Amino acid sequence: MYGIILRIVQSKEYTEEVIQDVFVKIWNSIHQYDASKGRFYTWMINIARNTAIDYLKSKGFQNELKNQPLPDFVYNTTELSTVNNSSDYIGFNNVLEGLEIDKQELIDLAYYQGFTQYEISEKLKIPLGTVKTKMRNALMKLKDLLKDYQ
Repeated sequence: MYGIILRIVQSKEYTEEVIQDVFVKIWNSIHQYDASKGRFYTWMINIARNTAIDYLKSKGFQNELKNQPLPDFVYNTTELSTVNNSSDYIGFNNVLEGLEIDKQELIDLAYYQGFTQYEISEKLKIPLGTVKTKMRNALMKLKDLLKDYQ
């Protein structure tokens, strides 16, 4: 979960804050988990991903970014950031490579950058229906690819 959150928020400091919120959410909503709908790990990862995206979109986080003094923002971002783009987050990059490039881009935009399908449609200048179809196909393909890794 730490790797997923870190990839989304791209800061060790913020990741630690978000992961604490994630564990509280999991603890408080454990009664909502339904084993017939999926694995426990998948349920927890979805909570982590959604919490990280919500954190990035929160007004507090956005204001904090805007209110940083320029020297701190410019010189300390490399010190705060622990993201290594070449690192492999729980081996998932290998799985993603099994998808076509356009589907990899959709997964990245939706799951790591937090774009909605509508926002992806506008960003890539393709119809919303096409985004939905490609996203569904990508997720089905990922499901098949992940079966090989179990």
